[in-house]
Amino acid sequence: MVGDQIKCSYLDFYTQNSDWKERTVDDNYETINFQNGSTIRIWYNCQASNFAPHWHTALEIIMPVENYYDAVSSNKKYHILPGEILILPPGEIHYLIAPDYGKRFIFQFDISNITKLKGFAGLQSLLSSSLHITNTSYPQIYEDVLQLLMQMRNEYFGTNEYRELVIYSLLLNLFVTLGRNRLNNINLFPNVRIYKQKEYMQKFNTVINYIDAHYREELSLDDIADFSGFSKYHFTRLFKQYTDSTFYDYLSFKRIKAAETLLAQPNLSITEIALSTGFSSISTFNRIFKQQKNCTPSEYRSFCNHN
Repeated sequence: MVGDQIKCSYLDFYTQNSDWKERTVDDNYETINFQNGSTIRIWYNCQASNFAPHWHTALEIIMPVENYYDAVSSNKKYHILPGEILILPPGEIHYLIAPDYGKRFIFQFDISNITKLKGFAGLQSLLSSSLHITNTSYPQIYEDVLQLLMQMRNEYFGTNEYRELVIYSLLLNLFVTLGRNRLNNINLFPNVRIYKQKEYMQKFNTVINYIDAHYREELSLDDIADFSGFSKYHFTRLFKQYTDSTFYDYLSFKRIKAAETLLAQPNLSITEIALSTGFSSISTFNRIFKQQKNCTPSEYRSFCNHN
């Protein structure tokens, strides 16, 4: 891998100051090389190396600045051009294909604490799959997202105090920008009067926060509908409109996301992980995991090539 660094076409500020080190992947699980107790990693990557299918608990953002970069996630290939942005959610198995030459910034963040913030539950659906942000796909917010990432990069490579706090504040701003863009461009409750829309959004944020706090327990549609104050019929319809997912699909998504993190701990058995994340049986866990991730929990833990 050292030879790849030497092949960089020129040494500019970011190349000279990058703290890039070889990526550490063991049985398809990547250990993020955060530096000096940080939970943020940004590096200027000009290596012409491919990375086989792998996953990690960090959020990853890829931003090419010279030549393209390819990524495959959930059986979908993303051809990322300079100036475009790809956001890979935590736990997503993906692989990266580099051209013979090129440069790109790679951002990695531990967002485990951010996801616990009140209101973040409303953004969960945005992180259910990768986001390819371009001037065409996100015209209203593309420039804002690009500027936020450039500010993060400048802070990371700068010498200012509190740079990690600043970077996380910018990352929160990025999430809010994505969330508000979704709310502004989708009529979440088309049959609800305008003055009721905000009330419904707040109510369903509360519902999602409740599910996120109790997903390990036995939750039923009747229970959550009662908690929301809606009839089961209206709750089912409104929940689908708000999250673009059924209640049981969202509950399964939440449980599988929790299981992804636990699968990185080799001391836990698959059965222990299934029961601790709310599944009633190992067979149900295996079936739903396979549906969502295209591989079994054991394959996810060791090797999964999305066949």
